[in-house]
Amino acid sequence: MKAIIPVAGAGTKLRPHSYTQPKALIPLAGKTVLSIIIDQLREAGINEFIFIVGYLGDKIQDHVRNKYPDLKAHYVHQADRQGVGHAIRLTRNIVNNDEVFVVLGDSICEYDVKEVVNSPFSMLGLRKVDDPRDFGVAEINEEGIIDHVVEKPQIPKSNLALVGVYKIKETEQMFQCLENNIRQGLRTHGEYSLTDALDCMINLGAKFRSFKVENWFDCGRKETMLESNAILLKKFAPKTDPDRFENTVIIHPVSIGDGCTIKNSIIGPNVAVGENTTIDSSIIKNSIIGSFSDLFDIVLDSSIIGSDTDLKGETRTLNIGDNTSINLG
Repeated sequence: MKAIIPVAGAGTKLRPHSYTQPKALIPLAGKTVLSIIIDQLREAGINEFIFIVGYLGDKIQDHVRNKYPDLKAHYVHQADRQGVGHAIRLTRNIVNNDEVFVVLGDSICEYDVKEVVNSPFSMLGLRKVDDPRDFGVAEINEEGIIDHVVEKPQIPKSNLALVGVYKIKETEQMFQCLENNIRQGLRTHGEYSLTDALDCMINLGAKFRSFKVENWFDCGRKETMLESNAILLKKFAPKTDPDRFENTVIIHPVSIGDGCTIKNSIIGPNVAVGENTTIDSSIIKNSIIGSFSDLFDIVLDSSIIGSDTDLKGETRTLNIGDNTSINLG
């Protein structure tokens, strides 16, 4: 089985951060979105990965090579972003009819990964949502088999959303459906969707079962990313030694990267700080701070601060990209 992770998107809803960093590499609870996904799949026994890269793809490759030097990784470049279906089609020669486990690069979910990987069936991850019109939607028959999926329907017949995690056994059939849809110009909302190919497979006789997703973390927008950071910090963040930093109060949960210098400050709760960042005379809560940044005399709440940022003065809520210098004094 091979894992396919599409990470070619531009992450427009996370700008300014996604101007300089792929959204899959934006820090979250002391890790990155991509690292959380890779770690889940490796623990379930998947060791071969196909990354579909595009925008800032060199940063994805550098991250994987540095953090996972032993990983068997392939990189496919999607120069023209025409949807997830178009992206998956580019992997055909590498997949070579093996089973695949597709996880979208901004989909962090909690579920029994090993059980899904070892299942003899093709499976789609589903979760009930209040408004399914922004998602792929699945309809399930009385036998528990998915008999229809549709991408972002205006009038949904179900509230079961596709969460972006797919285990597919019939890969030859999947690629045939993708090829046919692209040949015929079958787009949904301007893109070639994987959902349309899955529905094509169902019409040809493929049987998909669903699996339950306990939690689904939205990493596509600032507000929901901060909420996800707070929840994941409770799961991943180790206890920080309160004596590690000079005259500083730590209110857990927090994650503080290696090489940080913090003094005369209050940090937390729900704060993730990247590596080699300096914080002095500041109060920070409910925020994500990038690496190699310098913060002095600042009060932050519900903020995302990029890497290599110099920030001085006092404020309350900021959303600042990388390589920025601001004096608010």
